Amino acid sequence: MKVSKRAQGVPPSATIAVTSRAKEMKAQGVNVISFGAGEPDFDTPQFIKDAAIQAMQAGKNGYTATPGIIELRTAIADKLKRENGLNYSPEQIVVNIGAKHSIYEVMQATLDPGDEVILPCPYWVTYPETIKLAGATAKIIQTDASNSYKMTPDQLKSAITPKTAMVLINSPNNPGGFSYTPAELAALAKVLVGTEIMVLSDEIYEKLIYGSTRFVSFASLSEDAFNRTLTVNGLSKAYAMTGWRVGYTAGPLNVIKAMGRLQSHMTQNAVAFVQYGALAAMKDTSDTVEKMRVEFEKRAKVIAEKLNAIEGCVCTEPTGAFYAFPDVSAHFGRTINRTKLTGSMDFAQALLEQAKVAVVPGEPFGCPNNIRLSFACSMEQIIEGVDRIKKWLS
Repeated sequence: MKVSKRAQGVPPSATIAVTSRAKEMKAQGVNVISFGAGEPDFDTPQFIKDAAIQAMQAGKNGYTATPGIIELRTAIADKLKRENGLNYSPEQIVVNIGAKHSIYEVMQATLDPGDEVILPCPYWVTYPETIKLAGATAKIIQTDASNSYKMTPDQLKSAITPKTAMVLINSPNNPGGFSYTPAELAALAKVLVGTEIMVLSDEIYEKLIYGSTRFVSFASLSEDAFNRTLTVNGLSKAYAMTGWRVGYTAGPLNVIKAMGRLQSHMTQNAVAFVQYGALAAMKDTSDTVEKMRVEFEKRAKVIAEKLNAIEGCVCTEPTGAFYAFPDVSAHFGRTINRTKLTGSMDFAQALLEQAKVAVVPGEPFGCPNNIRLSFACSMEQIIEGVDRIKKWLS
């Protein structure tokens, strides 16, 4: 049967591929330590489960308004005002089937063939594909460890052309584990003043920040930034709700309405009873998220210290999200157990097959010198897994 050129051009997710292979090996009885999946190792809080179950039992199982139930959109608007200093009305918010769906819809609703999207590297593997599926082109900005892999104002300014339609910012960052400071974001926003360039700000990891890091929403920087920004967020990471698939987008009314029209023909609405679970999360006043954040912060320090103790491995301590992104290129060119390491793909494959440690190669993130380790796993797994890497390399 014929497969469209559009579908043929989309590669499988590198992160899912690694996780699948690790699960396959585990099913065969192999003791694999997996740093692959960007998925919290905590369970969804019970009060969220209870809210969804109660909604289901109360018969709230039918279609809802396409952009989401008004109670949830109102709660999201309240959250954005209270925590982020953003004044959105419920009509300026659409609830999507996870933040990945949010990003896809944003691209479909705002980009045309020929448009360019400035995309700093490293980037999440889905960004280039959603840009491509909208008929636009990703203009990659190469960064390096000297600036913690963050795009500078000069780099942004140099990348702008008459075709530039959007800049994509993800902070805290997947896969880099870094976060832009408020001053760094303000400097980027200043470059865009006087242009018609949109900003997609992916803030899915906003609650997972460490040390002295302070999170700020891009849209809150100024009135100019607010008017050009589409803020994407969700509940997958902070509330351990990856499988629930709840994301949301807030932004200018005309774009949000366009996204709603698209969604009405794609998925109609997020699952009805799941929206009530999300509503409970948005109203959460407990310390559930903080407990998870504290644990991730401890892991961030340990994994960075242990990785930096490996000769030829350089890792900046993560300031957000739950990823370490070390440069391991000093080992490229070596042959280990008859496998020559020519890049991050060879490195990750050999590490999994020989040392039984699953990591994600940096190449799909635009950084072939790096590998990504998700520390959304126990401290014991972190210690044993990194020790295996050190032993394998030595």
